[in-house]
Amino acid sequence: MKTSTSRRSVKMGDQIMREIATMLVEEIADPRLELVTISGVRMNKDNKIAEVMFTMSGDKEKIEAAITGLEKAKGFIRSKLSKRIRVRQIPELRFIHDNFLEEMVYGSKVERDLPDN
Repeated sequence: MKTSTSRRSVKMGDQIMREIATMLVEEIADPRLELVTISGVRMNKDNKIAEVMFTMSGDKEKIEAAITGLEKAKGFIRSKLSKRIRVRQIPELRFIHDNFLEEMVYGSKVERDLPDN
């Protein structure tokens, strides 16, 4: 996906990020999403697709469960966004696990698998 760096796209992505983070704390009561933190939103060139990046600590099963929970809540999130954001069309949401912080703290997977000498 080609991302946009225009001022409008960045502003829209920031607004979507704030609103989804607020929804996760205040309105969505799914236990799979308790430790999910929204880390960023990237918009494509025509603002029709929003890649919502999230961080979460835990193993692969917990991350997969969080992705499933976010996919299940996608319609609810989009309907709430349509009431809170003044745009003509709410973008399609795609949820992606962001492992940037884990790599910063623990190193990349390759570095973790290396034996200590």
